[in-house]
Amino acid sequence: MNKNQLDMDKTYDLLVVGGGPAGLNAALYAKRKGLEVGIITKRKGGLLLDTSTVENYLGTKEMSGETMAEEFLAHVETLEVPIKDDSEVVQYGKDGDIHLLTLYSGEIFRAKTILVATGSNPRHLDVKGEDTYAGKGVAYCAICDAPLFKGKDVLIAGGGNSAVEAAIDVAKVVKSVTLVHRSQLRADNILVEKLYANPNITVHLETQILEIFGEDAMKGIRVLDKKKNSEHELFADGLFIEIGHVPNLGPFRDHLKLNDFNEIIVDEKNHTNLDGVFAAGDVTTLPYKQIVIAASDGAKAALAVSEYLNAQKIS
Repeated sequence: MNKNQLDMDKTYDLLVVGGGPAGLNAALYAKRKGLEVGIITKRKGGLLLDTSTVENYLGTKEMSGETMAEEFLAHVETLEVPIKDDSEVVQYGKDGDIHLLTLYSGEIFRAKTILVATGSNPRHLDVKGEDTYAGKGVAYCAICDAPLFKGKDVLIAGGGNSAVEAAIDVAKVVKSVTLVHRSQLRADNILVEKLYANPNITVHLETQILEIFGEDAMKGIRVLDKKKNSEHELFADGLFIEIGHVPNLGPFRDHLKLNDFNEIIVDEKNHTNLDGVFAAGDVTTLPYKQIVIAASDGAKAALAVSEYLNAQKIS
């Protein structure tokens, strides 16, 4: 068998589920610790592939998300870590102390430990034009992309802490910020006070986004003012959609302890509620969904896995 293919006859020390920054860095660290490790992922690179430009990763002044994903993968592949991509885990089980991962294809892989690093997807507005202008003015990470809109007018969709914090932070960089929310703000009072105190920010509540329009790039949004029951347009160079993330849980939803946001609860060493099952990155309660934070969390999880296996007697 090709050494870069997963082997169903082998019991791995660690199987990583997920091929984004957390999963790839975990595999790299685990391999360097001498562990037999493999990766199962639907998409090598994860959400990095949907990131236009990365400018906030230490040592990298500017790089496309796709190029960064290629660099991460190339590094992992130099260590001959087998990666099974275009594959989805549909069932999790155990055979004694061994963890079993069943794929959609019917293949079953075995490991002494597993790491869930399946990430999350930004919640979408699901309005006309959103997919058309994604990456062309529409973005889902204000912290990541705000510098790309320096001196421009931007919109922010959302009414929770993340949206209000984004508005306050982005206002330091751009020409103007207009926050649009379909109901009332749910953010903490101290954040709301800062929001309204900023002369660079305009707030439209009870305002529902109906459509994102533009030409080569987005130019604005069409909204419904619920108070007046009338529609109008708001023009801007960009729109940050800050309405939360949806963790990619798959079959682990029924086995792992989750918080109110359906994120996997982990301890300081990435242990979940199940013995031998670890989790890292955006799918967990880890705050701040950032590439560098996910990657570092994957490294920490791999070190915790190594420590765990050293203390076990799993044959």
